[in-house]
Amino acid sequence: MIQEPRHHKAQLAVIGSGMAGLAASVFALGRGIATAQVGNTGAVAYTTGYLDLLGCHPVATGTLLEDPWAGLDALRGDEPRHPLARVVDEDIRAAFSEFIGVLGRLGVRYSEPGEQNLRVLSPAGTVKPTFSVPMTMLAGAQAYAGRQRCLLLDFRGLKGFSVRQVAANLIADWPALSTDRLPFPGLEAGGEIYPEVMARALEVPETRERLAERIRTVLGDAEVLGLPAILGVHAPDHVHAELQRLIGVPLFEIPTMPPAVPGTRLREMFEQRFPAEGLALVPQQKVQRLELGDGGGRLSLRDSYGDVTIEAETLILATGRFLSGGLQAQVDSIRETLLGLPVAQPDGRGAWYREQYMDPRGHPVNRAGVEADEQFRPLDTNGQPLSPRLFAAGILLANQDWIRQRCGAGVAVATAYRAVQEVARVLGLE
Repeated sequence: MIQEPRHHKAQLAVIGSGMAGLAASVFALGRGIATAQVGNTGAVAYTTGYLDLLGCHPVATGTLLEDPWAGLDALRGDEPRHPLARVVDEDIRAAFSEFIGVLGRLGVRYSEPGEQNLRVLSPAGTVKPTFSVPMTMLAGAQAYAGRQRCLLLDFRGLKGFSVRQVAANLIADWPALSTDRLPFPGLEAGGEIYPEVMARALEVPETRERLAERIRTVLGDAEVLGLPAILGVHAPDHVHAELQRLIGVPLFEIPTMPPAVPGTRLREMFEQRFPAEGLALVPQQKVQRLELGDGGGRLSLRDSYGDVTIEAETLILATGRFLSGGLQAQVDSIRETLLGLPVAQPDGRGAWYREQYMDPRGHPVNRAGVEADEQFRPLDTNGQPLSPRLFAAGILLANQDWIRQRCGAGVAVATAYRAVQEVARVLGLE
């Protein structure tokens, strides 16, 4: 293989390709900012596809929110350093509207966010609040709200997902549930089968027709049908519409355990469609060195084709937490891996966790992260911005527990929006 060094110049470099990095590129490209991005999109595959804004506050009481906007008002009073508390409602609304609009245009449509959270099903059959869902899942929220007669189906050989488990957890609250299991067309020979394999198979019309024929034999008097999330990878809305037409009742997906098809859709859309939108993308790689200067920063990395350098006037750090490698747990401390930024964290490893694993307050380590100012510029050891051209977004930021607060996408999208606003200001575009 011929190796050739490559050099990119950009107005903005986005470091990280999780939800915050994806959102940052959406907002930057929408403003005509020449953007380069590097990062491993693997973490996106772990999403259920749901976009949470704020689903629980206060955490200690486990209060699930019907109204996320009222929850945000309370959050600003109770936790003013929380990343979401530092973004005004107007910007959060604008961020979600723009983000969802671009995802829909590129092939994955989402429900329009409103004033209330939706109640949706988890892979285990619990019910959680979320802000916006893929359109392939919306009928599930509606069916649960109306307690409609619903048939849940899974498939022989599918591991890690069981509609019997889902129904067992829901039946007391949703008595009009029934379940069944079918062989999947073309995969009847036995052995394990995987959601992604079924999803790609359902992009073939013949497979959809064969599956619909089998479903009709067990549908009975169900008003709505729930399936694991397998309705295509590259054209889920088309697959959903066609299978629903063939079956004759509303149809919805339930997320499976990660890595799952809804995340695969976003990852492949990002890698395949965003370069055509103007993004200079170096996928599935991590930055090895970042040097900051008065005029911006220089990123150094290497892929299978050789060395890559990116010179950018501004930068957004969206490297995530432990799973994505933005933070690293050491014997007695937590470090930020790229620049060695100070990490807000408990004093000593002994304070990372509470005695009870299920303590409703959560564990202090889950709120560790990088501190930033009101412009989302990471702070140095003196509490000052490390650089006027460096910004941070997403769950790398401190003072939030995105899992318990059910706010991961909210933090990612809202802070990416604010970071790009500040980038545009620095570049003289706003």
